[in-house]
Amino acid sequence: MANTHLGTYLNDHLAGSTAALELLTHLAQAYAGSEIARLAEGLHADISADRRVLEGLVARAGAAESAVRKASSWLMEKLARLKLRMDDPGGGALHALEALEAISLGIEGKASLWRNLQAAAEGTDALRGPDYALLLRRAGEQRDRIEPLKLEAARRALAA
Repeated sequence: MANTHLGTYLNDHLAGSTAALELLTHLAQAYAGSEIARLAEGLHADISADRRVLEGLVARAGAAESAVRKASSWLMEKLARLKLRMDDPGGGALHALEALEAISLGIEGKASLWRNLQAAAEGTDALRGPDYALLLRRAGEQRDRIEPLKLEAARRALAA
């Protein structure tokens, strides 16, 4: 029998990746040709790869992917995008800052996921297999790539 807490936890993070991928697609389109678009496209590929690892863990845990969580996260991303548009209708620096910050927070959450799963893997066969050290390094690299653009957007949006 699948561990229901594990299935719930993994599905929560799958849902988060759905929202992140949608937001990254939006950023790549909204800032086409810019450094933000190039970052968004690269992060989209990375997060898609991380998501595949997570999907594998869901399957190994004997859990089903939650269509409700996936749909909810998709909808939440659309609402977040609406909020961004209302806050900065021109798609300027505040829009970029808040979108990049949301992605950055998601990356931090993903790093926490990998640390938690690494700790739980000692007693859970379904969680053994992924190279958690590599996944944590990738999350760190993703955070390091987004941080300079986020800080530049903060300077543009928030400086007097």
